[in-house]
Amino acid sequence: MAPDRAGYRPAMPTSLRALVLNCTLKHAPADSSAELLATEVIAALARHDVESTLVRVVDHDVRFGVSADEGDGDEWPTIREQVLAADILVLATPIWMGQPSSVCKMVLERLDAEISETDDEGRMVTFGKVAGVAVVGNEDGAHHVSAELYQALNDTGFTIPANAVTYWVGEAMQSTDYRDVDPRPEKTASTTSVLAANAAHLARLLRSEPYPPAG
Repeated sequence: MAPDRAGYRPAMPTSLRALVLNCTLKHAPADSSAELLATEVIAALARHDVESTLVRVVDHDVRFGVSADEGDGDEWPTIREQVLAADILVLATPIWMGQPSSVCKMVLERLDAEISETDDEGRMVTFGKVAGVAVVGNEDGAHHVSAELYQALNDTGFTIPANAVTYWVGEAMQSTDYRDVDPRPEKTASTTSVLAANAAHLARLLRSEPYPPAG
């Protein structure tokens, strides 16, 4: 928010809203390691005055497509409303065959519609929103998955903070899931804390100093 003629800059609200999309392939109430890590991100965000909503995407009838509304009972528009109401979007995904889950890829495809949605000043309506990533799997590939998600999220208007991913991957060709690891890995906990702190910090900066008009 710009200062007035006297140089006074009104204080911006400190509370933020986050939407965390769990892109597991498993329907509730099945255990989900991605959901466990997502809840840990939510707890870390709460320490920075961020109120979060967690959505397990597979429990909603989200249709394949690249538009904002695919009609015929498509439930993406309801999730999209939450995306647009949030300051921070976090995608939590398992790794399958070295890739983000198919549910996560479907979410990215639906976000593609935001490229053509602009405000009165020509900016994408997602400009000013921050995105982060949480990844779990029992094979290597977290860096590859986060790279794919970073590019897609940036293409669709989101801003990526420093160290915007937290992840855990177990030993290759083994069956241990993140939810089975006790105690929780300290390194994953510390990267979760950094993700939350940087996402909240950047979201507040972008709220007070929006991107300039396009063109």
